[in-house]
Amino acid sequence: MTPAAGFAHLARLTDDTGLFEHARHATVRREHGYCTDDVGRGLVIACREPDPSAAVLRLADCYLTFLAHAQNRSGAFHNRLSHARAWTDEPGLGDWWGRALWGLGTAAARSPAPWIRDEALVIFTLGASHRSPAPHAMAFAGLGAAEVLRGDPDNPAAASLLADAATAVGDAGDGADWPWPWPRLTYANAAFAEVVIAAGELLGEAGTVAAGLRMLTWLCDVQVTDGHFSVVPASGWQRGTVRARYDQQPIEVAALADACATAAAATADPRWNRGIRRAVAWFEGGNDIGVPMWDPATGGGYDGLTPHGPNLNQGAESTLALVSTLQHHRSLS
Repeated sequence: MTPAAGFAHLARLTDDTGLFEHARHATVRREHGYCTDDVGRGLVIACREPDPSAAVLRLADCYLTFLAHAQNRSGAFHNRLSHARAWTDEPGLGDWWGRALWGLGTAAARSPAPWIRDEALVIFTLGASHRSPAPHAMAFAGLGAAEVLRGDPDNPAAASLLADAATAVGDAGDGADWPWPWPRLTYANAAFAEVVIAAGELLGEAGTVAAGLRMLTWLCDVQVTDGHFSVVPASGWQRGTVRARYDQQPIEVAALADACATAAAATADPRWNRGIRRAVAWFEGGNDIGVPMWDPATGGGYDGLTPHGPNLNQGAESTLALVSTLQHHRSLS
């Protein structure tokens, strides 16, 4: 049975400040606090709901307020907030900066609430004045810029950031055995292909679209075993080595679904929908050990696939990955 793309567990993980990072089973672990990384992703999925309920709008409002508080005057972001409401780090431009901009760009372009759209664009524009040295951070930020450009094709800050994000990914080359910019696959790998596709589509560069599609085609093909996704584990995969099978993370599956949805929209080719269906199937039990990766009692996603079954903790990242993937599946219906 395909789970519904519900927000019940995210609501359980969210208080009046933000989204808690960790849970033991379905119970919040408040001692670990909140992180901008997850709140940015939460804002993405809350704002791309086509007809959000009042409860989902409240989540979006909460996450937006958190990001506004996390940003400093230069546009960088803190990442970690304790349950005592104290920042435990200095503002920076790591992955959390990129994911914050991804969420803010999505909110600015898609939220039905004018106050959310307006404030999100202000925070996004300030953050988009920076460039991160980290390719992952640039890819996530570029996905936010792509959202802004879809709603406002003349936005100069978004266009510049998206172009620089694609440049940060670099040239994957034409080699059939490893058409990837780096000799190692790490995490959220499909985001690199997705931002290249989006940059090519929105900036009018057909060759860039083609390069991103080559990357994504290979990435999907190399992670299929017996017709189902068997994704690169948390330890990564170095070119020329035997790939480990476990532990697999839901973020990898969600990134593939995101990228396939972007490819389908950019090319009008329904064959990309197969990747979305495989991503949904992975959560339903179409994975290497044939077990569901979500809890139907809570609506939460399990934190990882191990050789012995799922890690039964239902933290923010895994639940966001579940809901994100199911949003794409619903659009196929």
